[in-house]
Amino acid sequence: MIFNTDKQTLTDLNILGKPGADSVYTVFNHTHTRGGALILENMFRYPLADKAAINNRSGKIRCFRLANIAFPFRSGLFDVIESYLAMQDDRTRLSADDDTLARKFNHLVAADSNYKAITDGIRSLIEMLHVLRDFVALISATSGIDHYREELEEMKDLLQTPGLEPVLEEQAGGKLPYAKVVQYDQLLRFRLRNEFSRLLSFIYHLDVYITVARVADERKFVFPLAADAGTHYVLLEGVYHPMVKKAVANSIHITPENNVIFLTGANMAGKSTFMKSLGIAMFLAHMGFPVPAGKMEFAVREGIYTTINLPDDLSSGSSHFYTEVLRIKAIARELARNKNLFLIFDELFRGTNVKDAYEGTVAVTAAFAERRNCIFVISTHITEAGEALKAQCSNIHFLFLPTRMEHNKPVYTYQLAEGITTDRHGMLIINNEGILDIISKKVKNKEA
Repeated sequence: MIFNTDKQTLTDLNILGKPGADSVYTVFNHTHTRGGALILENMFRYPLADKAAINNRSGKIRCFRLANIAFPFRSGLFDVIESYLAMQDDRTRLSADDDTLARKFNHLVAADSNYKAITDGIRSLIEMLHVLRDFVALISATSGIDHYREELEEMKDLLQTPGLEPVLEEQAGGKLPYAKVVQYDQLLRFRLRNEFSRLLSFIYHLDVYITVARVADERKFVFPLAADAGTHYVLLEGVYHPMVKKAVANSIHITPENNVIFLTGANMAGKSTFMKSLGIAMFLAHMGFPVPAGKMEFAVREGIYTTINLPDDLSSGSSHFYTEVLRIKAIARELARNKNLFLIFDELFRGTNVKDAYEGTVAVTAAFAERRNCIFVISTHITEAGEALKAQCSNIHFLFLPTRMEHNKPVYTYQLAEGITTDRHGMLIINNEGILDIISKKVKNKEA
C-alpha cells in the first residue's frame, strides 16, 4: 500500500525544508555515512502505509535505543569502498602474470593510481569485514533484538560466503603482496560484488537505525504503535512541535465517533502550531520513527494532506480564495477514492468575506463529517460555524486554545480545552501596539 502526500503538505509541516535550513529532516540527519544519509532521505520521501512494516521498522530502531550501541565503523571507510566497487571497467582487472619489474617500476615512478585504488579498496573491505564480524557477534549476544534478527542472520550468512575465509583471516591494515591483491580483487570486486552491495545496504540501514535511536534517546521521543487502518483512531499524549523551543505539550484522542476536530482560538493562541505538531507526529509515525510525544497509538492512514500556509497562485492570476477552493477540490477527489486519510485545514476560506467563509466552512465541514473513515482537523476564527455544526453533526469534537487577560494584555496558555471560544483580540493587540496613535500623530504633524 502506498502512502500519499504532496508538496504542499511537506512544505506546511517543514518535513524536508530548504537546503541549509532547519526542518524535521535535519532533526534526524546525523548519519555517519553518505549511504545512510541517502536511505534516511528516502525514508522521509516515502513513508509507510502498512502496519506490520511500520511496527517492524520502529521495533528495529527501538532495539538499538535500548542496546545503546554506537555505530562501529569509520565514516571515511565507505567512500573508499564505494569507489573501489564502482571500478567495473575490465581494463582495470589485475593479472597474475603482470607481477613484473616493469610494473613495479611503473608503480614507483608513476604512482599507478588504479593499483593504489584497488589495494586501498581491498584493505578497506578487510577492515569492514573485521568490524562487521565483531559487531554481529556483539549484537547476537544482546537481548531484545528480535526485530533485527532477520538482518542479523543474513549478515551472518554473507560473512560465511565461500571464498571469504582467507580474506577474514587477513590482518586489518596489513600490507598485501601482489599475488594476494590479484586474488582478492578478483573475488571481492568481481565475483562477490553483489554480496558486498548487500552488506553495504545492511550497514547503511544500520547507520540510520542507530542514528535515529540516538536522536530518540537525546530528545526523549517515544515509539508509536501502529494499529489496523479500520480502527480509525489516534491517541496522542503530550504531543509537541519538535522545533519549537519550550513547546507546550497537548493530548488528544480521536475516534470514529469524533473523527472531526473543530478547533477555535484567537490569533496567536497556537492553533497552527498545534496542527503542525499533529501532522508531524502522524508523518513520523508512518515512517516508523519516534515522535515528540509521551505516548502515541494510531490507525494507519493511506496519506496525509494539509492546508496551512497556502500560497497565492500569482502565475495563474487566481485569487487566494480560488486557490483554496482548488485545494479543497483536489483533496475531495482523494476522499472520493475512499482512502483512509488524515487531513488538516487551517482556517477554511480565509481568503473570502465572512459570510461566504461561514457558509463554506459549515457546508464543507459537514460534508467531511460524513467520511467516517478519515480524520479531519479544522481550525477557524468563525465561531458561529461551530454553533451551526453542533446541530448538524454528531461526530465533531469541539476544542479551543484559550486566552486569558492580564493587565489588558492577552496571555496564551497553548493548552487545549473543550468547547468553542469566542476570543477575538485583534483590535486589542492593534491598540496595545499603538498603531492608531502613531498614524494619528503623523497626520497631526503633517497638518501642523
